[in-house]
Amino acid sequence: MTSPNPVPDPTIPTRPSDAAEGAMFDAIVTENAAIYGYGVLSAHSVPEVNYLVSDAMAQRRRRREEAVAILDQSGVAAPLPAAGYSLPIEVDTPADAAKLAVTMEQDSATAWRAVLEQATDQGQRAFAVTALTDSGVMAARWRRVLKDPTITVAFPGGSE
Repeated sequence: MTSPNPVPDPTIPTRPSDAAEGAMFDAIVTENAAIYGYGVLSAHSVPEVNYLVSDAMAQRRRRREEAVAILDQSGVAAPLPAAGYSLPIEVDTPADAAKLAVTMEQDSATAWRAVLEQATDQGQRAFAVTALTDSGVMAARWRRVLKDPTITVAFPGGSE
């Protein structure tokens, strides 16, 4: 029989209660999910967009490692990647793969915008602006693959 209030595992980092640290924690979770998603996406993409997949993966991994270092400097344990993630859409075709990429970039922009809004440290704010911008640019690159006429959005990560 399980206890109604299981004891948390101390080896698994928990989301910090501080707003800025919590937003950074959430952004790392989003980066981990995007890295996983790009792995799935790569199996369904056409060779002509492999450069985008590899660019996005490298960008995501670099950003995640830098964000983990930022949390570590604050004395906060970063979230661990999950063994797997549920994808927001089923991916069976190259078009599905590109749509997944746009969705992941939008999710990333939302997460980094939250970091920007919550961070009080100028270095973290600058990092979040760069991450938000990079997500917006990468989403535009994937929209171009989809031949989406909107290409860009005015405020990545927002509902404006």
